[in-house]
Amino acid sequence: SEDACTSQTRRDPTALFICLASRQRSHMTDAPTLRPRFWERYPLDALTHAEWEALCDGCGKCCLLKLEDYETGEVAMTNVACRLLDRQTCRCTNYAERKRHVPDCVIIDAKTLPKIRYWLPITCAYRLMADGAPLPDWHPLVSGDPGSVHRAGISLAGRMVSEVGLTEDDLEDYIIEGLE
Repeated sequence: SEDACTSQTRRDPTALFICLASRQRSHMTDAPTLRPRFWERYPLDALTHAEWEALCDGCGKCCLLKLEDYETGEVAMTNVACRLLDRQTCRCTNYAERKRHVPDCVIIDAKTLPKIRYWLPITCAYRLMADGAPLPDWHPLVSGDPGSVHRAGISLAGRMVSEVGLTEDDLEDYIIEGLE
């Protein structure tokens, strides 16, 4: 009585990570259908919903509060996490309903990507694919290991503070130089 994730893992070594990540993010009960090495074979606009979701490496950087200078367009990253982000796992604690709880949450999809690409981290798979660049070796889809993003030092697991209790004026104190 193996579940769909275990069954799919026997056919594709990266499938367990993808299956579990997709379940966590969209509360699916069956394993998503992912084409082999889809990130190398298809453009972003040709991905299925499950493939799009599987691209997220789990670094947590897109869920950090950012400060933008509207005159220059310069974006400063902070280490202040959205109130829904689990600061240890770098995953949203209420992914399915995040927009309802955080109205200014920006949903990353094919429609919003061109508008927000400039503030996504340079390591972000969505940004890399939009630029025609390959995914790095530490990306969980490439490594087959969801922990590789943390071991490579790409994620901010354990290095973030919650926005709860902070004011907008406090954010400048949390700017991280060199975080891209």
